[in-house]
Amino acid sequence: MNELRELYQEYVLDHGKNPRNFRAIEHPTHVGEGYNPLCGDRITLQLVLDGDDIRDMAFQGAGCAISTASASTMTEALIGRSVTEARAMLEEFLQMVKGEGEPDLDALDKLAVFSGVSEFPMRVKCATLAWHTLTAALEGREAVTTE
Repeated sequence: MNELRELYQEYVLDHGKNPRNFRAIEHPTHVGEGYNPLCGDRITLQLVLDGDDIRDMAFQGAGCAISTASASTMTEALIGRSVTEARAMLEEFLQMVKGEGEPDLDALDKLAVFSGVSEFPMRVKCATLAWHTLTAALEGREAVTTE
């Protein structure tokens, strides 16, 4: 368990300092705004969908290392997947970080590194902000809050 915790810390620090897909998309098809009032995290998520396929995804904003790392990892994991696959991963991810049920860690791949978040309930909202923002963007709701 110590090794997983160390990996988690390294991963969060890396993605927190060097987030992937931290940029603006010129012509997004879907946009969502997310806010976590607990720690002040804010995110703007942009997607380019082609039918059911996620062709591109990027985010901007400011947040804690966990929030930024989660958004960064989410974009890496979902670009090139279908919206259907993204929704399935969303459910697995939420289950995992909330410590509910038995999420399929193999299906989550690199996202499984966030499994330790369930031990810190105050940080769950940080880890899930990007995912809730994704849902809002896909459903045409512009804003979501983790409150």
